Amino acid sequence: MFSAIARIFRTPDLRKKIGFTLVVIAVYRLGSHIPTPFVDFGNVQACLAANQDASGLYQLVNLFSGGALLQLSIFALGIMPYITASIIVQLLRVVIPHFDTLYKEGASGQGTLTQYTRYLTIALGILQSTTLITVARSGALFGTSGSPECSQLLTNDAWYAIMLMVITMTAGTGVIMWMGEMVTERGIGNGMSILIFTSIAAQFPNSLLAIAQQKGIDILLIVLAIGLLIVAAVVFVEQSQRRVPVQYAKRMVGKRTYGGNNTYIPIKVNMAGVIPIIFASSLLYLPALIAQFNQPAAGQQPAAWVVWITNYLTKGDHPLYMLMYFLLIVGFTYFYVAITFNPEEVADNMKKYGGFIPGIRAGRPTAEYLDFVLTRVTLPGSIYLGLIALIPLIAFVAIGANQNFPFGGASILIIVGVGLETVKQIDSQLQQRHYEGLLR
Repeated sequence: MFSAIARIFRTPDLRKKIGFTLVVIAVYRLGSHIPTPFVDFGNVQACLAANQDASGLYQLVNLFSGGALLQLSIFALGIMPYITASIIVQLLRVVIPHFDTLYKEGASGQGTLTQYTRYLTIALGILQSTTLITVARSGALFGTSGSPECSQLLTNDAWYAIMLMVITMTAGTGVIMWMGEMVTERGIGNGMSILIFTSIAAQFPNSLLAIAQQKGIDILLIVLAIGLLIVAAVVFVEQSQRRVPVQYAKRMVGKRTYGGNNTYIPIKVNMAGVIPIIFASSLLYLPALIAQFNQPAAGQQPAAWVVWITNYLTKGDHPLYMLMYFLLIVGFTYFYVAITFNPEEVADNMKKYGGFIPGIRAGRPTAEYLDFVLTRVTLPGSIYLGLIALIPLIAFVAIGANQNFPFGGASILIIVGVGLETVKQIDSQLQQRHYEGLLR
């Protein structure tokens, strides 16, 4: 292991790629702490110290931004506008035939889709930065509008100041998107994934320190031990796949023979990744958002439905919230897998190139068989995702940890997934040069 790591730094090309990636990560983390113009940095820090738990509406975005959202920094929006834009463009392939045609055209069509994603990212950056500044201006960003510091987060709320803040945050989103693409091109791994990994990993020390201060070292050690078991289980499931065997018949093209080899279709247990958790979290935030904008005037009683939402759907410590969260994740897992893996398209491609599954006829029977396998493999995958997503909520109830608990939810899935993918890329680079990789 140590000799493999030494070979990484002895390889000039690989050393440059890792060095470039580390420089981009450093710039990204630096920008997460530079405040936006006309933001009162002292009041923001005072509110962060008084409110360790992020507001439920902004918890996920704050996690993906590495804590930059609630600091109102120039990189406050983080990578979330790009993630949202990518998901929207991917979903539009199902609705708009032109998008699906572009995707099937290959590199040129997918380049056009990437350009659409960039434009949509900037548009979402403008929308989200405007919303964030409006909430900060109203003093409701931390959910404590009665606190003097939290109601005076901006030093100037004139129209030109707000416009400059919107432009700054949107430009920050554009810079993050550019840095992610540069890491993909000149660094190691997928740039966007690396930046998300960095944001989440930056929250780990604070989360563990909070547990140690509130519950003591003994509870922290227990949490670390359980965390290691969770990480091992996540690695095991993320690597698990159902391999559907495929054989290709021999065919003559000119004087050459092609095909005749055996391969397989890998169907992962967790094909949806972290997307269902993002979908479910966003959908559960909508009732809280609606209730927040329907609060009664001073001295009046809130409506019954507002009270019900506040009691049951605002925090994650109620069994009804946990049940709805779990069921939404299971449902969104099936939905996302259905739109990203098309058995009929896979069966048609296999038939076109002379491939078949042993014992299954080509064409429609193959599509039905793949759908049968996919449905049954997705069931344990969806339950696994739901249980992983509930870990932070259970930790919040059991030991009072904040809902950014590091060993569960989207955090652990992204950390493990990106870590495994990056190690595989480094391993492949080493094998190209030394015939011996990082992994044994």
